[in-house]
Amino acid sequence: MALPEVSVLLVEDDPVFRKLVADFLLSRGAIITEACDGLDGIDKFRQADFDVILADLSMPNLGGLDMLKQMLKIRPGTPSIVISGNNVMADVVEALRIGANDYLVKPVSDLLAIELAIHQCMKQQMSAPLATDLDRLSHQELEANLAQLVQDPFVGGQIQSQLFPADAVQLLGNVRFAYTLFKPQEVSSYYIDTALIGSRYAMIYMAHFNPEDSRSAFASVLLRSFINQKLKSFRSGTSDMITEPYNLLCYLNGRLVKSGLDLTADMIYLVLDLEHRTVAVAQAGQGLRCYVRNQEGLMPLTMHDALQLGILGWGKPSCQSRNLESAESMCIVSHNANLKQQLLNDHFIGLTEDPRAPSGGFIQLSLSE
Repeated sequence: MALPEVSVLLVEDDPVFRKLVADFLLSRGAIITEACDGLDGIDKFRQADFDVILADLSMPNLGGLDMLKQMLKIRPGTPSIVISGNNVMADVVEALRIGANDYLVKPVSDLLAIELAIHQCMKQQMSAPLATDLDRLSHQELEANLAQLVQDPFVGGQIQSQLFPADAVQLLGNVRFAYTLFKPQEVSSYYIDTALIGSRYAMIYMAHFNPEDSRSAFASVLLRSFINQKLKSFRSGTSDMITEPYNLLCYLNGRLVKSGLDLTADMIYLVLDLEHRTVAVAQAGQGLRCYVRNQEGLMPLTMHDALQLGILGWGKPSCQSRNLESAESMCIVSHNANLKQQLLNDHFIGLTEDPRAPSGGFIQLSLSE
């Protein structure tokens, strides 16, 4: 297995590591173009087409994440691999979300891992069915590199906090995401996420992990990574699962069962079709509630009982669909009477660390007219 005539743009600010990797890849037959930081990487990227981008995430002038965002606007289909230290794992997850194919964690003890990752990128471009294999690879990498999150609540809490939406209220086009989540301990047993899916869909979800311990940090990273894979598959045109709440929860259940974390999760996953204003919702477990919000208050969405995710022999999620009328919003809320009143008062404050508050929160998706 070699890399004959594979053109690689290597973006790395550490000259020693950059030369080490460049010499290795040259010995394997690759054609290497080196860049010393993100700005240099953008400049070299504009000058030529590359088979693969190999980039460090932590660089001066322009970081790897911002660099990749610009590159993917210039030529969206170019495969990319990011290299990171564990302390910026949130950036790794975001890089996977915007389209990176794989990641490696420093220190890279075996340079053959880089060659293997490049081969995986090339195969992914040529063959859509390999998506399942890449899902497994992502899972294995996460297990190998993030096991420390289970043992170290402080590190786990820091990394998990970076995964939550940065702003309490986000307005993307005519879509408005807003949330509040109380975190009384280092690690939150609740996880919230939002995203636009192409130009047609928007999604929100909330998960509650049981038992409520440090494993929730690992589970948050794992959950978002699996959803990122399906988001990438949608963008590449190979799968619509990210827009199908029923199928997505079935997929996530299988992943949690195989994770070895020995935990379960209540979860509600909601997708809004912006073109037709239709909402599809799937629910696992009974620890969360979905509501339609209008001028009269909160109306619970009727959902049948369903088992939590992560249970061997799990059945199927509870599902519901409806139209989103004018002036209506969709909300997911954890079980706490006070939270519903805060939601109605538009008390959106994002992630809040408060040892006196019970854990939990709410998230809202709405459209501006």
